[in-house]
Amino acid sequence: MESSDLLTIGEIVTRSGFPHSALRYYEREGLITATRTSGGQRRYRRSVLRRLAFVRAARSIGIGLDEVRSALDSLPAERTPTRADWARLSRSWRGRLDEQIDALVALRDGLDGCIGCGCLSMTTCRLVNPEDSVAVQGDGARVLPAALRRSPAHGR
Repeated sequence: MESSDLLTIGEIVTRSGFPHSALRYYEREGLITATRTSGGQRRYRRSVLRRLAFVRAARSIGIGLDEVRSALDSLPAERTPTRADWARLSRSWRGRLDEQIDALVALRDGLDGCIGCGCLSMTTCRLVNPEDSVAVQGDGARVLPAALRRSPAHGR
């Protein structure tokens, strides 16, 4: 491998948009690898940029680092991953992404009724209390998480 095929951590930061700390963390976690110069400076193969783009895409749809690591471990170490490699990996997550899209659409559609009445009624809320099952617990937002029941901090 020629030295022109290697990038410094600063070049990777600039091109990938990840901060130095993330690169060091991903290296410790085994998601990317670096070589060291005789002076101990990190050098990365250009293919690390593709791996980092994949990490960013996977993380943006909620894929955990363990699963990302497992997927990246299935890639060939001796060559830069190809479009076919990425397609194979992303195909396995397509169903999950479709489920997330469906859930967000259902959430959006369910919120229309709640926002429309503005009452946050546990009696009529199709989203949090279908079939009015919480009514026996009394009035108010019984199912709403405690963090959402607090009064908003003033001045923030």
